[in-house]
Amino acid sequence: MPELPEVETIKNELAPRVVGQSFTQVTILDIKLVCGGSAEEVRRGLIGQKVESLERRGKYLIFHLSNGRSLIMHLRMTGSLLLNPNEVDRYARAVFHFSSGHRLVFSDRRRLGLVWLVDDARAVVGKLGPEPLNENFTSDILGQRLSRHHIPVKAALLDQCIVAGIGNMYADEALFAARIHPLRKADVLSPEEGQTLYQSIRRVLGAAIGNKGASVDTYVRPEGELGTAHFDFKVAHKGGEPCPVCGSTIERCVVQNRGTCFCPGCQPLVPAPDIKADRGGI
Repeated sequence: MPELPEVETIKNELAPRVVGQSFTQVTILDIKLVCGGSAEEVRRGLIGQKVESLERRGKYLIFHLSNGRSLIMHLRMTGSLLLNPNEVDRYARAVFHFSSGHRLVFSDRRRLGLVWLVDDARAVVGKLGPEPLNENFTSDILGQRLSRHHIPVKAALLDQCIVAGIGNMYADEALFAARIHPLRKADVLSPEEGQTLYQSIRRVLGAAIGNKGASVDTYVRPEGELGTAHFDFKVAHKGGEPCPVCGSTIERCVVQNRGTCFCPGCQPLVPAPDIKADRGGI
């Protein structure tokens, strides 16, 4: 599933190709793609409009248009945005043509992705929590938001209203880096653990963006290249394998209906009192 690093990569790689360009033709191949309106309304509303800027908010990609409206895309589990593919594959749900001649294809094997054309982007993304990589996001803010929820910390990280953009695999990686068991309650983390988790989240997400996202399933970059962030994963998608730090077998449990991988050696459910939360570096 495209998470913050994948959508940020898509934004960064699409922006030079589409910002400043106008939509010249729009074909909606699957009417279920459109949320909050009709496919024809989206088509008519986009043609002739210029893309003024491209923004990521959480896992959403937002095209800000010249008339003040916004086209918002959510790729969900298996969506991809392909720039100038040789063929429009059988999973294509929409095709967008631009004045530059570029063609953008929304391809989605499981047909779960959505698009909106709205007057105000806040109607779709307004309830999202803070961006974890923004300068004004601090460990205190993370701690305050986690302290309001007596739920497993993994579930809290997946809640987009608490923090935006973190999904399953990066939550697993951040919790491993912070040495925090995914079933620990969010509201009982110590200030030191909160600080360590904050640093781990930012480090894990930043590194993944640097590696252009993780191609563990269907994610590809707009021009078809793969991301390489998954090569640095320590626990995500690695159930049954040895922990690269302590050698314990990485275990898998289910949190909020999501498969969750963790190391029982590095992430004890009840930390020993003489072990600091941050053992650094990973």
